[in-house]
Amino acid sequence: MINFLIRCALASSSLAYTVYLFSTGHWGWAIVMIFLTAIIGLSFFRNERMIMGLNQMRLGNTDKAKMHINKISPEFLPKKQHAYVLFLKAVLNSQEIGFAKSEQLLRKALQMGLRTAQDNAVAKMHLAGICAQTNRRSEAVSLLAEAKKLDKSGMMKEQISQMQKQLQMGVPSKNQMRMAQMQGGRQKTPRR
Repeated sequence: MINFLIRCALASSSLAYTVYLFSTGHWGWAIVMIFLTAIIGLSFFRNERMIMGLNQMRLGNTDKAKMHINKISPEFLPKKQHAYVLFLKAVLNSQEIGFAKSEQLLRKALQMGLRTAQDNAVAKMHLAGICAQTNRRSEAVSLLAEAKKLDKSGMMKEQISQMQKQLQMGVPSKNQMRMAQMQGGRQKTPRR
C-alpha cells in the first residue's frame, strides 16, 4: 500500500514538474523528464518485485525468488499480474502453506486468467498433483488431460506422462480387486 502511494506521488509530481519545465521554456530538461515520468508510469503496470523474483527463479535461486514474491501485495496490481503473483505464491510456497491453500491460490489464478497456454498447463499440472495427493484421482486425471492439451510445445510431456503413470499405479486393476474379494481382503499375519 505504501509503495503504491509513493508511486502515485512520484508520478504526479514528475508529471507536474514536466509541465512546469515545458511552460518555462526548458525544453531539454522537459524531454528528459518525459522519459523519467514514463518509467515511473510503467512501474504501475510492471511490479519491480515480480521482475526481481522471476529473475531469481531464472538464475535458480528459489529462496530469493520466494522472498521477493512473498513481499508483493497483489491487490493493487492489474488482473493478469495479480493472477501471476497468486500462481507463483502457490507454486513456490506449496510446502509452507499446505495443499488446501495452494489449491485455492492456483484455482483463483486460473480463474483470473494466466496469459500463456504453457502457464495454464503448469498450473493445471500442479493442481493435478495436489488432487492426486488428496485422493481425488478422477479430478487429477482430467486436469492432466487438460494440461496435456494446453502443452502445445511439448515441454512438459515427460512430467505429464510420469504423473499419469503414477496415477495408474495407484489405482488397482479389476483383476487385483477381484482377487482381493475372493481372498476375503487382506489377511492379517499372526503375531509371533
